[in-house]
Amino acid sequence: MHLRAIIRIVGLLVIFFSWTMFIPWGVALLYRDGAERAFSQTLLVVLTIGLILWWPHRNKKYELNPREGFLIVVLLWIVLGSVGALPFLFSDRPNLSITDAFFESFSGLTTTGATMLLELESLPKGILFYRQMLQWMGGMGIIVLAVAILPILGVGGMQLYRAEMPGPLKDNKMRPRIAETAKTLWLIYGLLTITCALVLWWAGMPIFDAISHSFSTIAIGGFSIHNASIGYYASPIINTIIAIFLLISGCNYSLHFALLSRRSLKVYLQDPEFRIFILVQLTLVIVCTFVLLTYGIYHTGIETLNQAFFQVVSMTTTAGFTTDSIAKWPLFLPMLLLCASFIGGCAGSTGGGIKVVRMLLLYLQGYRELQRLVHPNAVYTIKLGNHALPERILDSVWGFFSAYALVFIISMLAIIATGVDDFSAFAAVTASLNNLGSGLGMVSDNYTTMPSTAKWILIATMLFGRLEVFTLLVLFTPTFWRE
Repeated sequence: MHLRAIIRIVGLLVIFFSWTMFIPWGVALLYRDGAERAFSQTLLVVLTIGLILWWPHRNKKYELNPREGFLIVVLLWIVLGSVGALPFLFSDRPNLSITDAFFESFSGLTTTGATMLLELESLPKGILFYRQMLQWMGGMGIIVLAVAILPILGVGGMQLYRAEMPGPLKDNKMRPRIAETAKTLWLIYGLLTITCALVLWWAGMPIFDAISHSFSTIAIGGFSIHNASIGYYASPIINTIIAIFLLISGCNYSLHFALLSRRSLKVYLQDPEFRIFILVQLTLVIVCTFVLLTYGIYHTGIETLNQAFFQVVSMTTTAGFTTDSIAKWPLFLPMLLLCASFIGGCAGSTGGGIKVVRMLLLYLQGYRELQRLVHPNAVYTIKLGNHALPERILDSVWGFFSAYALVFIISMLAIIATGVDDFSAFAAVTASLNNLGSGLGMVSDNYTTMPSTAKWILIATMLFGRLEVFTLLVLFTPTFWRE
């Protein structure tokens, strides 16, 4: 294993990350909020760390194999999440402990959206903007990881789409196609962010708020700059705009790429995962609207529909934005939406969860087994669109689901062992593993009341969820380290 080449790549990314501190530093300087020093100190410290990692190994350049790719991906997320905590530690406001600073940083970078901060409106604008920017960078990292890197390494949901990918997305070589893919993804991601910001500004958000929320919306992060989240604006139009952009970001980004190539909306309708994704949203909106109308929670039918639409999309795409506390909703609705986050967004999106395509394949495999009970000698194939899927792909889906369930159970038991009640532990682990953020019980508003040990467990859970479980889990196997 070329460890020096791996350290060189990590060092380069850390150096790049250090330069991004100029952006929140400029925001802090513009608003004169006193947070400038925190970002200048972070820039110097992170740049120094990056140079220490890169300089001794600057000439070590090798072609990477899949095993080294796994290690780089995990190291990048861990290192960037760690140095990302520095602004929270260096800033006088908020005054966070090391545990809370790391939690906030990893929550942002993994686009989980769980927070340790209280009284957001009183915090420096630079810190608020940095949290949003952290999610935006993490969201782009997730897209490149899911669409360009994980299929090459042989993991993740996107290898299901190799046969149908347009252009560079079909190629399995690390270079030069991955660079072309990444550029295209950056273009799509950037255009969506700019469009979202402009539309939110048009809808009445101040320009700072519009830019900040466009970052967390397109990243499906869930961080807000107000304690009441999107409910602060009390605007049905803003609710609808954010929900629409969450749906767009919850789609497979290869479909957005195909739209640019073919200039036809048919690419969405022809995709089975997209159709199931929309069907799930519609079904949940209808159920929630019906129950809310029955109990008369809101004044009018239009308000009820708007609230149901926003909360369903926010929870199922794993954004975690709120306009109202779903914990106060009647009957089974809060638990329904929390469990719906397990489905998550589409493969190759910024959403979390198991992903729609995997849930679809689990259903198809279950249905096939029922058919085999009736006709034991018949041969049944499972197709995604018009393509029959090999058994290896289907086995990997079951393996992923099993690993996901195992991580969930172990994490929940570990949280309960720290003294957290069963229901809050279930909600916290669900919100962290699915990168949802918003939970129920102790974590319905924020995570400040969680024990310190539980917070570190949840940080690990966020990483497992964000890195598609296998990417991190494989590092704990003896086979990975055996030459």
